[in-house]
Amino acid sequence: MSSPDEIEELFVAFGNALRDAGLPIGTDDVLTFCAGVAELDVTDIMDVYWAGRCTLVRRREHVPIYNEVFQRFFFDNGVSGSPELKKMMKASSNAGATIEIPNTEEGLPGEISPDEVKLGYVASTSEIYRSKAFADCTDAELRQLRRLMSHMRVTPPKRRTHRMTRSPKSSMLDMRRMVRESMRALGEPRELSFRTRKEKLRPLVLILDVSGSMADYSRNMLQFAYSARRANAKVDVFCFGTRLTRITRSLDRRSPDEAMRKAGESVLDWDGGTRIGDSLKAFTREARKSRLGRGAIVVICSDGLDRGEPQQLSEAMEALSRIAHRVIWVNPHRGDAVVYVPASLGMIVADPYIDEVHSGHNLASLERLANRLAKVG
Repeated sequence: MSSPDEIEELFVAFGNALRDAGLPIGTDDVLTFCAGVAELDVTDIMDVYWAGRCTLVRRREHVPIYNEVFQRFFFDNGVSGSPELKKMMKASSNAGATIEIPNTEEGLPGEISPDEVKLGYVASTSEIYRSKAFADCTDAELRQLRRLMSHMRVTPPKRRTHRMTRSPKSSMLDMRRMVRESMRALGEPRELSFRTRKEKLRPLVLILDVSGSMADYSRNMLQFAYSARRANAKVDVFCFGTRLTRITRSLDRRSPDEAMRKAGESVLDWDGGTRIGDSLKAFTREARKSRLGRGAIVVICSDGLDRGEPQQLSEAMEALSRIAHRVIWVNPHRGDAVVYVPASLGMIVADPYIDEVHSGHNLASLERLANRLAKVG
């Protein structure tokens, strides 16, 4: 990460570039801009854009000039400045191919002005971060990945219930409604009515391995679980090393960092040994008492390096397969392999009871897992 002096010099240089382009910007304006950015995230390109637009632009006709200078300064690699900071700012965007900024000073509310500017292409940098394995990322890159991951939407799976509801078109006629409407019309037939089965959110259970062998991936999987919990209240999250710990309540925080801190305080065996069989047995024992996980999608994230008894793991997986609707195993060591062959003893023992095996070694694989969960069942 760049030093504070380098960051300050970068933003002062941006103010000088605006002044060279003809904008009436004084030293006090640049100081206000730097003070505003200091209260925000300096690696977020959108925070920097709006801080500058609010403090350095005074007239409506200056907005196109500001947009042009901003694009040239922060997205042109040939311009001097901190290349590392600029790279992180580009990667902080989650806008797909470009960042589009509408000219909000003109037109009706919500109307896109013809002066809309596209602030450079950022898909390539974000794609590099998405495809890079968590174990190979630096601390700065991991922070950016977790920022991208905080915008991930984990759509919960659904299931069809036995209850019926009205539908504009379906294969089932709503005979009761049709008879009632016909009686109101003195026996004259009216339009057809249809009904269909209601859909209900299916429970999702995440069981995450936080042992020492999963140190490169456990924090990112916990961030994935936080995104899932924020999207759906019917998500339960557990962590295990040598014992099982429920952290669902710890993730109910607005701040991801606060949620991670609370979860870390709850899990006492972080970065320790691994006893998958004992932990899953504890989960199935709890499920018998409270119906936890009944008909749920159970996602287990582990590398399968188990120090417990294989028989214990086999019995726990067999019991879990009878409780859950689907058992999905996320193994970061799978990587991008198309065909996965279990290598560790734990994976070999659990394989007969697993419905699907996915990888979770980078952000792209977690996004594919999120898309898959929405379609399971």
